[in-house]
Amino acid sequence: MVFRDMFYDAPDGLKLYARVYEPAREVKSLPLVCLPGLTRNARDFHELALVLSEHPETPRRVVSFDYRGRGLSAYDPDFTHYNIGTEAGDVIAGLGVLGIDRAVFLGTSRGGLIIHILAAIAPQHLAGVIFNDIGPEIAPAGLLQISQYLNNPRLPKSWTEAAEIQRAVHGAAFPALRDADWERFAHAIYREIDGAIRPDYDPNLVKTLQGVDFTQKLPDLWTQFDLLAQLPLLVIRGENTPLLAPETVEEMTRRHPALQVINVAGQGHAPMLETGRLPELIAAFAAGVDLRAV
Repeated sequence: MVFRDMFYDAPDGLKLYARVYEPAREVKSLPLVCLPGLTRNARDFHELALVLSEHPETPRRVVSFDYRGRGLSAYDPDFTHYNIGTEAGDVIAGLGVLGIDRAVFLGTSRGGLIIHILAAIAPQHLAGVIFNDIGPEIAPAGLLQISQYLNNPRLPKSWTEAAEIQRAVHGAAFPALRDADWERFAHAIYREIDGAIRPDYDPNLVKTLQGVDFTQKLPDLWTQFDLLAQLPLLVIRGENTPLLAPETVEEMTRRHPALQVINVAGQGHAPMLETGRLPELIAAFAAGVDLRAV
């Protein structure tokens, strides 16, 4: 089996899930901890995890989490617990069960926001950070797009239709994707639940965006970002993203001059990390973090 399932208890007792990919041999490299986006889950990182855990030169343990209310983690009866503070605490609990003291962290969208919280409350776990199409400041128009999409879901009757729906919604922002990419995209987002193909998250999650004024500047995390000043950082930005503005990346670079940036052509929010040269570039960045951690 290429990965093992791990179920564990959150601090409040909710049953949570993570996937663990173990290298075939003993390694000294740091683990890679993968944190998905708002409604996404551990499946987003499957192809990337295979490459990194089986890398011929620097194989490493890869762990990807399902937040509460997503994937195979239990739904929370109180939707207000779907927040980055609670979810950061859940990740810390998972690291404890796995015995992970330090790791390279990769956060897609919301996962990157959680990494900012970890920088404030548990910095000892962070050896290096990869932000996938996210930074300390979110463009309100981008979050509005996400909210509109979540408030008007289309439910597919087949896996073919599931891929077609995703292409119809996101195709303009992702012209670089091929048919096989859209099929993987669909299987990461949806799951068969009680015989029907449904989005793999608690529908109450959308309530967390109610009341947000998308015409106003959103709260930022620059104070928390500055806590990462001594760590290796990599930002991956989709060419067509509405969420991570070029000006935000410029300010990140001004505050952290050693920041590495990868711009992904033909993709939006958020780039699919298994595509193109991204797996090898991520592997190289993580190997560099290993050298610093010795």
